[in-house]
Amino acid sequence: MFATDLAAFNGSVVATFLIYLLAMFAIGYWAWRSTSDSADYFLGGRSLSPWPAALSAGASDMSGWLLLGLPGYAYMAGLEASWIALGLLIGTWANWQFLAARLRDFTERYQDSLTIPQYLSNRFHDSKRLLQGVSALFILLFFLFYTSAGLVAGGKLFNTVFGLPYQWAVVLGCLCIVGYTFFGGFLAVAWTDLVQGLLMAAALVIVPVIGWQSLSSGLSSQLDEINPALLNAFSGSDGQPLGWIALVSSLAWGLGYFGQPHILTRFAAIRSVADVPAARRIAVTWSALTMISALAVGLVGVALTRSQGVVIADAETIFMVLVNTLFHPIVAGILLAAILAAIMSTADSQLLVCSSALAEDLYKQFVHTRASNNHVLWVSRLSVALVALVATWLAMDDSSSVLGLVSYAWAGFGAAFGPVLLFSVYWRRSTFAGALAAIVTGGVTVVVWAQLQGGVFDLYELLPGFVLASLVMLLVSSVTQPPQLGEADDFAMAGD
Repeated sequence: MFATDLAAFNGSVVATFLIYLLAMFAIGYWAWRSTSDSADYFLGGRSLSPWPAALSAGASDMSGWLLLGLPGYAYMAGLEASWIALGLLIGTWANWQFLAARLRDFTERYQDSLTIPQYLSNRFHDSKRLLQGVSALFILLFFLFYTSAGLVAGGKLFNTVFGLPYQWAVVLGCLCIVGYTFFGGFLAVAWTDLVQGLLMAAALVIVPVIGWQSLSSGLSSQLDEINPALLNAFSGSDGQPLGWIALVSSLAWGLGYFGQPHILTRFAAIRSVADVPAARRIAVTWSALTMISALAVGLVGVALTRSQGVVIADAETIFMVLVNTLFHPIVAGILLAAILAAIMSTADSQLLVCSSALAEDLYKQFVHTRASNNHVLWVSRLSVALVALVATWLAMDDSSSVLGLVSYAWAGFGAAFGPVLLFSVYWRRSTFAGALAAIVTGGVTVVVWAQLQGGVFDLYELLPGFVLASLVMLLVSSVTQPPQLGEADDFAMAGD
């Protein structure tokens, strides 16, 4: 029943992919017509309604991990994978509940900040723009590897569908993403993410439902025959109980949301604070639906393959294997386009954040301080191409394994920026020195902790980095000169 040679697609799948890509370019062209300056390019003129804001945040967050990584984890480990999903779902809700509205308000009140580094510099009255520069460098460092990870996944997908050599497939994937991001900027990214988020959700729901109907008996009974441990969320696939470090590490992934620049920009771009509750409900519902469905893909995949004596060599291809086996090529092309959607929705957001760091936070602040908005707009577009070029070079090795680097990036952003952003909107006594020390502490802790092994050092590095950065922010701010609060501070902090 199972044909695991994923290269055996016909022209119908290729045609479906091409139609999908043309649709994304059409959205990019529309966004280009609506983009007139750097404010439009970076934040879409703060005009996002709840649906594009919520689904853009979700789609840019999940990437190919949602259709490849999580189903593959569930395929190998069973319900153990649900702990990471639970942590991310709680993190999604908490991010929208506690940070979204305040960050939307604060970024506008503090000199209409267009980027997260610019906001931090304005919020902490950093006249030398040191915070902005340091934050931008962190963003560039982490996102270069994060973006290259998406290009690796895109290259392998294009290699599978089109049969192109891997390196050419990476270049093709890069050109597709750069095309609409280069011209359309944030609006192109946000509206393509809306389409891609809906496609991802539809694919993730359809595949396990059809797979479930193909089972000869109930899912739980088949899994119980194959390996009862797969149905126990408190044990590994080997039947051994999960320790507290494994549970806490999985749940701690949710803390990373507070510091992810490509997600936080959606909060700053939403139309008004009044739209946040509706966007939160949409975002949490979408995240719950897609992650439960992704877990179901892995579990149904176990039942369908192992009951017939088939073991998938690469667990992360289980979604593609099921699609290739269960659906007509035209439908398969649409469903596989969801993987491309997941990859593109994150890579485009990362490129845009990197371009804003180069153009707005570094070039305009330290190279050409009097640059006009139109000048910065074109520097931003060129920055997209430059960052994409470097990321493509990093992705050229078809044996590249950037999973660890992606994990570093998530943990690094969460620990470096999460505590600072939360303190910035909730504690008026926060100081510039505290913010700078916390950013450095969080980032360095993640890098150092990840190199250590055994005992408590097996804990996911995000948690100790987040905790230490929070303590440093609290202690340093308490012993340094309090900021001279101005009108923006008084208004923003009125509810404190």
